[in-house]
Amino acid sequence: MTAPAAFFEMDAAALQAWVTGRGLPAFAGRQLLEWVYGRGVSDAAAMTNLSKSAREMLAREMVFEQGQVRMHQLATDGTQKLLMGWPRAAEPGTVTLPVTGQEERRTECVMIPAEARRTACVSSQVGCPVGCRFCASGIGGLEGNLSRGRIVEQVWRLGRLEGVERVSHVVFMGMGEPLANFEAVTAAIRTLHAEWGLGISARRITVSTVGLPAAIRRLVDFEIPVTLALSLHAPNDELRRQIIPWAEYSTIPELLDASGEWFRKTGREITLEYILLGGFNDAIEHAEELAQVARTIRANVNLIRWNEVAGLPWTRPATEHVHRFQETLRAGGVNTHIRASRGRDIAAACGQLRHEARAAG
Repeated sequence: MTAPAAFFEMDAAALQAWVTGRGLPAFAGRQLLEWVYGRGVSDAAAMTNLSKSAREMLAREMVFEQGQVRMHQLATDGTQKLLMGWPRAAEPGTVTLPVTGQEERRTECVMIPAEARRTACVSSQVGCPVGCRFCASGIGGLEGNLSRGRIVEQVWRLGRLEGVERVSHVVFMGMGEPLANFEAVTAAIRTLHAEWGLGISARRITVSTVGLPAAIRRLVDFEIPVTLALSLHAPNDELRRQIIPWAEYSTIPELLDASGEWFRKTGREITLEYILLGGFNDAIEHAEELAQVARTIRANVNLIRWNEVAGLPWTRPATEHVHRFQETLRAGGVNTHIRASRGRDIAAACGQLRHEARAAG
């Protein structure tokens, strides 16, 4: 028996071909896109402008939601986090059901509300291959990549949560290194950006990378001009290699050269992300050195206070210390912001997303 097709794995053309290949009229593909992306409906029986026979066929042969929500948490600041279970054996484009226990892989994604913004923070991999010493996502290493559809489904599901009328921004800052899953991530972005999809502006989609110079240069030629964020986290290679294992493979000058090419070809300023680890990389001399680095390219700096992860040895710097660091950067001519830690009480803040199979299973 042929496994059912997975809706979110398809673009508009593939869906159209699938629909017409099963004898449905061409306009049925457009109707499906409107039901799912436009109205947030994933139950074929509720798609009332399709014929009864079409609805019955869809119920048999298409799966709209591959994952299952294993945990839904709400933080005191309104942030919401989903723990998703994904079929372990499924190949991209198909889905194996049911999904239970040890047969699944798990990831987390987060909805962050802020005034008129509704930001979906999504994962691109199951676990993370980078293994940054301060981050929960890499504990346990990498289990595998998420497909196009499973990335898109995270955004779609977050957009259906209570209090979220529409996702306005997407950040690839969840679990995984997005540029290590380049094809699936860029394919997902096409769906997120497309008018037939979720219609999110390219400038409101941010890809965050720990730094793969060749992949950054490859992203330069991607047709959708997303925002690029570089997880720098240290002002020099010596410090960076102590906290980011992949820093052994590329130097800060190499990353800056690739980032400079990004700006020259796209005209988009890059964001340098810098996590402040108390007593390690948060001294004034580090800020002065970081200012010199940031001035070599068109960049702004996002400062992030380390968010607690059980079992890791770091400390969270005091607020006044963070402000001094920011003031030093601004005095050095660098546009700098302090990122608010959202959802800390449910472990949904930057660096806290992880596998929670033991806690939730």
